[in-house]
Amino acid sequence: MSQNIELKNFELATVNPSNKTWTSADLFCFWANNIQTIAGFALISSLYLIYNLSSYLVLSSSIAASILVYFFISLIGHPSQKHGLPFPVLMRMSMGLNGARYISLLRSIVGIFMFGIQTYFISKSITYLTRIIIYYIFDPQILENEFVLQFFLGLNVIDWFSLIVTFFIQFFLFTNGQRYNQGFLKFSAIFVYFGLIFFFIMLIAENSTQIFQSLKSNTTSTDLISKSNVMPFFILTGTIFSYFSIVLLNYGDFSRYVKTSRDLKIGNLFLFLNMIIFSFLATTIVIGVDVLLNQKLIVVDQIMTKPMDIIGKIDNVYLTVYALIFIIFSSLSTNLITNYVPTQNSIINFLPKNLDLKSAGILILIFGLITGSLWPSILSQIEIIKLIDSLAAFFGPIFGVIIADYYLVKREKVNHKDLFFIRLENEYIYSGGWNYKAVYAVLIGFIFSFSIIWNTNFEDFKTYSWIIGFVVSYIMYYLLNEK
Repeated sequence: MSQNIELKNFELATVNPSNKTWTSADLFCFWANNIQTIAGFALISSLYLIYNLSSYLVLSSSIAASILVYFFISLIGHPSQKHGLPFPVLMRMSMGLNGARYISLLRSIVGIFMFGIQTYFISKSITYLTRIIIYYIFDPQILENEFVLQFFLGLNVIDWFSLIVTFFIQFFLFTNGQRYNQGFLKFSAIFVYFGLIFFFIMLIAENSTQIFQSLKSNTTSTDLISKSNVMPFFILTGTIFSYFSIVLLNYGDFSRYVKTSRDLKIGNLFLFLNMIIFSFLATTIVIGVDVLLNQKLIVVDQIMTKPMDIIGKIDNVYLTVYALIFIIFSSLSTNLITNYVPTQNSIINFLPKNLDLKSAGILILIFGLITGSLWPSILSQIEIIKLIDSLAAFFGPIFGVIIADYYLVKREKVNHKDLFFIRLENEYIYSGGWNYKAVYAVLIGFIFSFSIIWNTNFEDFKTYSWIIGFVVSYIMYYLLNEK
């Protein structure tokens, strides 16, 4: 491996204990941000209210999925918290110094695509706000102007304005370092919960009896322990687990800043608390809106669980603006956690000598803008999500190799000097900077994971593709290193 390869970078360096400022309260906010999403709201409320499933079944599946998530985040969170290392640097131990540079780019590719697509959807909320401002504060005729009605790549001038503004908002929010991110995530979690609770109180203030009666009638409480519930429990658990699986591989990017292992353990338990709180608020708000619409004689085909559909039916501009602001904050914080930070650390790891927070942010901004602007007219039509799902099939296997290497092969021993300095005896150079045993194990795990995702015969198992890929690569890597 070339001696000229630079490994050192301030953003990737071992976190100084004085910079470990995250407590269990910060992890409460971290998990709150992960579930406070439009997709999370729709998923949870739909499971309880739309599919005629037993409430006990949904609750037990949510708990089972949370236990699985807790198990995996404990595995990956511990080494990063103990040694202060981000995901791509931790990967250097198992994949090799060069292997980690290139393999972690898979996470960057998925992250950039999803960052751009997520930004496009965030910009739609800003588009609605912009239209409301033009209509009520300026001149409604502006919206009928021929210039506004012209489209390029499926977007008009207001859409383009909103999309570009959304990218720059994220650039200025996300490129200020982990302390700023910590504060933003904390504010966002509390702010969104405040909004949900306020909306909840507003709905039940005058209709509490009707709402809770409707909630009771729209949820079922059939016997959980029956043969007919075995497969639904299995599928639901996998569905909820897959919702959180995107954050597992890169959880170390955040846990590295946690003060103590005790804070990490307690903070991770807040995943369960957030699941319970958010499930209650989401289902009750959905029922409350349904009761409100019935009172106003507004007919809907079925209970609406998507926030944007709810906003479209409630004819109240102030409430619409209020809801859009909270949707924007919840979406921004989710984009930071699931897409931006993992991408940032992975591309900095690829070019540690040349990149910092700002320059990495500019790269993410440019590629994200291309992805986001092409989403409505091109990428959504060619089903690019299938390609992203295929690349994401690598994540479980990569996770499996990292965990097997750290706990079974290296026995939790880390040579910090060799992670950041190249020398002849460096134990992480392997063969030209690649650990081919790790690469082989990842590829075998990927074959299993990928096959389960796209083979229709395994339709009921595809939500477990991450776990299956993890198990296969974990075992394979361990066997390859058995002496």
